[in-house]
Amino acid sequence: MTAKTETQEARSLVIGGTGLVGGYVVEHLLRVDQRPLVLSRSQRDAPGVDWLRGDLEKPDMLEFPEFATLFCTADAVLLANALPRLFNPSLKRVVVFSSTSVITKQDTEVEAERETIRKLADAERRIAAACEQQGVGWTILRPTLIYAPGSDTNITPLSRLIRRFGFMPLVGGAPGLRQPVHAEDLAIGAIAAAASPAAINKFYSLPGAETLTYREMIGRIFDALRLPRRTIWVPPLLWRAGFMLAKPLFPGANVAMGIRMMKDMTFDSTPAVRDFGWNPRPFNPVFD
Repeated sequence: MTAKTETQEARSLVIGGTGLVGGYVVEHLLRVDQRPLVLSRSQRDAPGVDWLRGDLEKPDMLEFPEFATLFCTADAVLLANALPRLFNPSLKRVVVFSSTSVITKQDTEVEAERETIRKLADAERRIAAACEQQGVGWTILRPTLIYAPGSDTNITPLSRLIRRFGFMPLVGGAPGLRQPVHAEDLAIGAIAAAASPAAINKFYSLPGAETLTYREMIGRIFDALRLPRRTIWVPPLLWRAGFMLAKPLFPGANVAMGIRMMKDMTFDSTPAVRDFGWNPRPFNPVFD
């Protein structure tokens, strides 16, 4: 077997490679001398990367060279619909990102969230079934609260809110536990899982290294911004009653988001540590 053939057989396709986690997946594949294929809706160009233009919402239009590993950090629901078009004789492993929300938000009071979670859980099942039918090993990764300061949709919006107003309301004192996880650690974990036989055909929760109260997590954002910790304890009933007034401070938020500050959302990382060496960093965000 030639070196060229070995390289071709080791190629990876990254779907979502322009996103938060996907960008780190591409970066780390390049570090190990892979030349990844990356799918994007618009034309892109980057050294060492073969960009392919396409859209998961139009799977019949997708055409790829053969690849051995598929990483998907994009919408798993779209992948479930498109996956039959992506199988090829060289494909051995599929690693897909889902979310721990399929567990934590099953009983949410917001109907739109319940529908989103139902679709995501169904997509997980369909992806696993399709891979098993084709004899392809699958791994589904469920991260907790993802961050990468300046880019994410979890911690960064909170930092902007704190920077703007200088305080943060905490519903019920925000005792709920969280395990924020850095996007780069997720990319490293995905690549490790793809290389691990022990991770084949399994689900994994991927929490961060620390378990913090929501209150302490917010406190560390204050610390990172070099601002004094200023929080306001808001009773749950008052939050519900006053949410419509507070909503302008929380664009895109719903009343359940505040209530969840009191709910524990923690997961066991032991299986991921055992099977592919999961080793995330502590939560110490840095903002420019």
